[in-house]
Amino acid sequence: MTTSPDVQVRDAAGKSGAAGRLAIRDATPGDMDAVQRIYAHHVENGTATFEEAAPSVQEMRARLNHITSQGLPYLVAEQDGVIAGYCYAGQYRQRIAYRYTLENSIYLDPDQAGKGVGKALLAALIRRCEQGPWRQMVAVIAGQDNKASVALHRSAGFSHVGIQPATGYKFGQWIDVVFMQRALGDGAGTQPEPWMPPQA
Repeated sequence: MTTSPDVQVRDAAGKSGAAGRLAIRDATPGDMDAVQRIYAHHVENGTATFEEAAPSVQEMRARLNHITSQGLPYLVAEQDGVIAGYCYAGQYRQRIAYRYTLENSIYLDPDQAGKGVGKALLAALIRRCEQGPWRQMVAVIAGQDNKASVALHRSAGFSHVGIQPATGYKFGQWIDVVFMQRALGDGAGTQPEPWMPPQA
């Protein structure tokens, strides 16, 4: 299991210190109860995900296995033994020419928003992905009004590359999709090493 150095984050009052340290590490099947609770909150209360029914813990474990079996990172942020958020990278599209491009997903415990957990997770995810063959990362963000996610990705080096208007429909409203993107490693500056993704 890979664990990053402790990361200093802010508390609710905006102060940082030992009490605000968390570890970013590889997710395990045992983390999926907490991960499922975090994701279920976003499914049932917001439009950050277009799922409308929260998946079970068993399904979340299957998704973890699907991601990691492809050699892709699935990370959690743990603070004082509690999962504060998680993120992972998946193949952007299934057509083989997309194989050097990833899509990231990140979800936080709602009580951890604005404390730096998201920045720590996303930075760790980018570092891990840059160790592999991938050259681009795409963020697919639901809603132009999702300012927190847009700001998070911009702070991590993502640029706005497009909008698909009224692509989703949830909670009785049409939802635009915002696309942001950043290079991984050399990006398009050099030819990639020959590589084929493992069969899922």
